[in-house]
Amino acid sequence: MNSSTAPFEWLLDSLELDASLFHVGRYCGSWQASTHGLARASFHLLVQGECWLHLHEREQSIALHSGDAVFLLRDLPYRLSDAASPEQAQCNPRIAMQTLDTHARDGVSLVCGFFHFRPGLSSLIIDALPDHLILRAGDPGSSAARRLFELIMVECSRSEGPAGALLERLSHLLFLYVLREQSQAVADLGGLLGLARHPQFAALLERLIAQPEQPWPLEQMAELTGLSRSAFCKRFQELAGTSPGHVLLSLRMRQACRLLQQGQPVAEAADACGYQSVAAFTRAFSKVVGVLPGAYRKQFG
Repeated sequence: MNSSTAPFEWLLDSLELDASLFHVGRYCGSWQASTHGLARASFHLLVQGECWLHLHEREQSIALHSGDAVFLLRDLPYRLSDAASPEQAQCNPRIAMQTLDTHARDGVSLVCGFFHFRPGLSSLIIDALPDHLILRAGDPGSSAARRLFELIMVECSRSEGPAGALLERLSHLLFLYVLREQSQAVADLGGLLGLARHPQFAALLERLIAQPEQPWPLEQMAELTGLSRSAFCKRFQELAGTSPGHVLLSLRMRQACRLLQQGQPVAEAADACGYQSVAAFTRAFSKVVGVLPGAYRKQFG
């Protein structure tokens, strides 16, 4: 990393997520659909037809057309429907999807799924982003995302039906491209991504990324930003929405996950991430990742 934009790009590249399909098919007539309440981020790709997105906090409904994609990064109150009116959409029935048919002249064909963002650093990155992102079929500057969407359309048009595993991978890649393109265009990003753009804090973040195993006392971090310790802590919290210690912990756990995935013993991973004892490392890892480091390592053995 040798430029002021490098930490921002590194964070985007570090985002770890899994995509899984839950619906691939077609709605006809009057209908509504939602995954609200499942505590999951979700995506909805329109491969044929038109419908409306109704978000609880917005008075204006959003018209969606073939080639559009919606990425809901949190468990938002929302519904998709054929009805333009939120009141009518709420009254519409929840019906079962029919078989996907991208050549139909009525109804709407959708590829829908869930995202699971890995705990720790990835969650911090997502927390900085808007609640939802929308890719429009006619968006300028989205050529890479558009090509991926075209591949999804081709896969959905196969006479034998689309391959679910391939659609999951394409949807995953589509989201990463949309995220990179749209986050770079947002002027007032907050959270960790906003911190990476801030000229006073970008150099510090670059150092933390490069050497998360170092002790990094607050005084040293503050010195790199030219602020007093108290002013540094206050400004960091304002920009990032979290503490320097939390960011450092997330960077250490990301490094630990990579080392354990490569088969490194737990004790060596703990030492490489700056922990004086395996017990302290195990407590931190379990708190952030949700499993013991030894059990995590076995998943990749």
